Amino acid sequence: MESELSFSAADLAQTRFAVSPMWEVVTSFGVLRRADVEPGLHQRWAAQVRPRLVEAGLDRGWLAELIPGSSYLADFLNPTPATPFPTLDAELDAICRTAPERVHIELDILGGKSDSRPSPRLRVLREAPEAALEKIAAEIRSYWELALAPYWARVRDLLEADVFHRARQVAEHGAAHVLNELHETVRWDDGSLRLVRRHCALTRDRAGSGLLLIPSAFAWPRVLTRSVPPEPPQLAYPARGVGTLWEPRGVAASDAVAAVIGRSRTLLLTELDTPASTTQLARHSGLSAAGVSQHLTALRDAGLVTAHRAGRSVLYARTAVADALLTAQGA
Repeated sequence: MESELSFSAADLAQTRFAVSPMWEVVTSFGVLRRADVEPGLHQRWAAQVRPRLVEAGLDRGWLAELIPGSSYLADFLNPTPATPFPTLDAELDAICRTAPERVHIELDILGGKSDSRPSPRLRVLREAPEAALEKIAAEIRSYWELALAPYWARVRDLLEADVFHRARQVAEHGAAHVLNELHETVRWDDGSLRLVRRHCALTRDRAGSGLLLIPSAFAWPRVLTRSVPPEPPQLAYPARGVGTLWEPRGVAASDAVAAVIGRSRTLLLTELDTPASTTQLARHSGLSAAGVSQHLTALRDAGLVTAHRAGRSVLYARTAVADALLTAQGA
């Protein structure tokens, strides 16, 4: 199936990029629901996150109802970003303000894609949308802390790099050139953007003006669309370099870094190539749990690690500042 999104000069002028936390929520949740995660792509991440998801019961909650595998997902989960880099809280506020009429329309679409009767949750969403949307937002916050927050610095760097690269390409070659290079199923042809896809036709009569382009770490290998007039259509596409997202970063606990922050703290930073708890770090580093806890507090105060609640544990993750410090020394 091929759909066509026509462009006027005004539409091209209103085409912009954005990095959306909620697009990463819905696409990453879809990855976790699939058993066939592409080898070498998201397996390292999924192997860490899936057990946390099951333990918290988030594999069978609201998101499981609204993101049913590879078919239609509820469009109100992806509100139009108001800025190029919206926060998760801003997008959750927009979700909670979804009009009941919009919720009903999307529930009808979800129901049309399923042969079963609406679940109790979806019936509650239809009957009391405002209260249900608050519960959905609370579950999304829990999912974020378990699945994305510990990794967000790495994911955000990838997405921002994609936006800056393509913005430079627009300046050098024009918007048409960039649109033609987004994905193998997307091509620019004489004033129209053509999409070869199986679901969700994207046409100008079903969308507002302009176009919002959203790079995603988890959309691969597909492009995904959102079309809710009068808002601009959205197209989420795989970000450049996603194949190397989870590769271990070659850093070295050098004498120079250790001389500044200490050998134990340097060791902990190198161990945090993937997020880990105090217990895990103590086991891998040979340091005592109490010592690890003290060092992590100092590293967090210095902006070199972040802490994220994951059920009964707290996961620590390296920040982009720490990555830059270690990578510079490794180089």
